[in-house]
Amino acid sequence: MSSFEVTGGNKLKGEIIPQGAKNEALQILSAVVLTDQLVTVSNIPDILDVNLLIELLAETGVQVNRISTDTYTFQANNIDAGYLASDAFRKKSGRLRGSVMLAGPMLARFHKAYIPKPGGDKIGRRRLDTHIIGFQKLGAAYAYDDALGCFTLTAAHLKGAYMLLDEPSVTGTANIVMAAVLAEGTTTIYNAACEPYIQQLCGMLNRMGATISGIGSNLLTIVGVDKLKGTEHRLLPDMIEIGSFIGLAAMTQSEITIKDAGVAHLGIIPEKFRQLGIQFDIKGDDIYIPAQDSYEVQTFMDGGILTISDHPWPGFTPDLLSIVLVVATQAIGSVLVHQKMFESRLFFVDKLIDMGAQIILCDPHRATVIGLGRKNNLRGITMSSPDIRAGQALLIAALSAEGKSVIQNIEQIDRGYQFIDQRLRNLGAAIERIN
Repeated sequence: MSSFEVTGGNKLKGEIIPQGAKNEALQILSAVVLTDQLVTVSNIPDILDVNLLIELLAETGVQVNRISTDTYTFQANNIDAGYLASDAFRKKSGRLRGSVMLAGPMLARFHKAYIPKPGGDKIGRRRLDTHIIGFQKLGAAYAYDDALGCFTLTAAHLKGAYMLLDEPSVTGTANIVMAAVLAEGTTTIYNAACEPYIQQLCGMLNRMGATISGIGSNLLTIVGVDKLKGTEHRLLPDMIEIGSFIGLAAMTQSEITIKDAGVAHLGIIPEKFRQLGIQFDIKGDDIYIPAQDSYEVQTFMDGGILTISDHPWPGFTPDLLSIVLVVATQAIGSVLVHQKMFESRLFFVDKLIDMGAQIILCDPHRATVIGLGRKNNLRGITMSSPDIRAGQALLIAALSAEGKSVIQNIEQIDRGYQFIDQRLRNLGAAIERIN
């Protein structure tokens, strides 16, 4: 197990380029299974979760070639569909929730798929109902296999259907779309997720020969085709990392420019950080954050305390609430953070309280942050990263704190952030990786 040793208090300065989007990568890499032709994907982040999925693809029989630091080719012309029922696949995929998105492509192309108990962050209950009910409506049968310890899905052929999802699940929408593109007839998905990464997936599938309309809305119509071809695809910059860097600059009173930020795809994210009082300028596709001595939280028009909550796109992404919470600890003013989707994601606040933050954990979903306005700096402590996003939030807290912090279990951070210690050192951070 490795740790980060962080000496806080340094003001950072410079430019940083966000990595390719982790959540998009997991969808796009799963989609390469839908064709036996060559697919080239660029701007792939070099992080644990994505590398694990690439390993799974290779072990399933996909020909994988790395042609540059961030670009791979994939050709799924010799797939072993039975590998997904093996102990090796179950053990490896149990470390990665994103492996569930292989089910849709495998079911569409090979008429059989397996969904082991998914891994990933321990942030609360993350059900698979949306995925499986969607597959059922397309004509698949499913059962839980006690011997294999996973769901098995079978379908002699898939047939298009109308469905109204009970939740706009991103991974559920992606999985159903990938199954439906090779189904017979027309599939209509209402209450579909419509975030940029789903838009990217649908655009890629259309270039491969799929017929998907309604992209960018919550009503997708998919006319099934017999076969898909190869294509090239470039991942968007990671919006979660961009939000993290905005928060980092504010917390450490640093002057940072985020290059090639894909501003057009950030939605409401910039506005939420402005509500915390953080100043920045958008220059073309770059975001320039000047050094700020202080930042003051806005209130609602009636004077009420600002509430920031997660909501399906185009609302605010839940993956940035941990960052918002830690940034609010040094703001002037108070914020209510309401995490609706996951009941365990706010439990990391005890570590921030130990660092000197004033936070009231109201219940598993809500925390009130009383901003200290830098009157009392956070202090360095030893702590452990519980999940990807909380780990990054704790890292930001440590970089702004007085003294030395040790962050353990940093494999969680490595799952989502590429070479984060090296990139932060390039900005002037005092951070070392301790094995």
